[in-house]
Amino acid sequence: MAGPGGKRDGDDDDAALFRAAVGPVRALPAAPAPPGRPRPRPRARMAERDEAQAREDFRLGRGEGFSIERGDVLSHRRDQVPPRTLKRLSQGLYATQDELDLHHVDAGTAETLLRRFLAEARDAGFGCVRVVHGKGLNSSDSLPVLKNVVDRILRQRSDVLAFHSAPPAQGGTGAVLVLLARR
Repeated sequence: MAGPGGKRDGDDDDAALFRAAVGPVRALPAAPAPPGRPRPRPRARMAERDEAQAREDFRLGRGEGFSIERGDVLSHRRDQVPPRTLKRLSQGLYATQDELDLHHVDAGTAETLLRRFLAEARDAGFGCVRVVHGKGLNSSDSLPVLKNVVDRILRQRSDVLAFHSAPPAQGGTGAVLVLLARR
């Protein structure tokens, strides 16, 4: 039956029996908060900027690794090319079949133009081409930027067998003769 306040008399007895059976209780310590989202790893922004600058310097032919001076001769040959062939190239004894003039072009554009020119020359079946890069007299720093860019790109390309600065009558140290591999 319901007593005063709407409770049944048996409910009080049940609660008293439960408390007597359980005995004294103590409060549990508060549970630790669940772990939050992990914090992002810190970024080395200065190192990223330095890496980007180093890549750009390499792409444009600037920095410590690029020390070709204005009067320096560009010369390189693959192992399969005999030294005699490089000597003949240096003397201008191969007829050039096409020419690219990079005067007054910035380094980024020069790289694009040179890569396209070499691909088109090889596709056309040309064996020898001339690239005029200038002597770097108008470069802002002491190093000829375009000359360094041309040297770097020619050394990287597998279709370039050999290259050498042109003889004085064909541009001297302001131009380079390039032997291309046949398709």
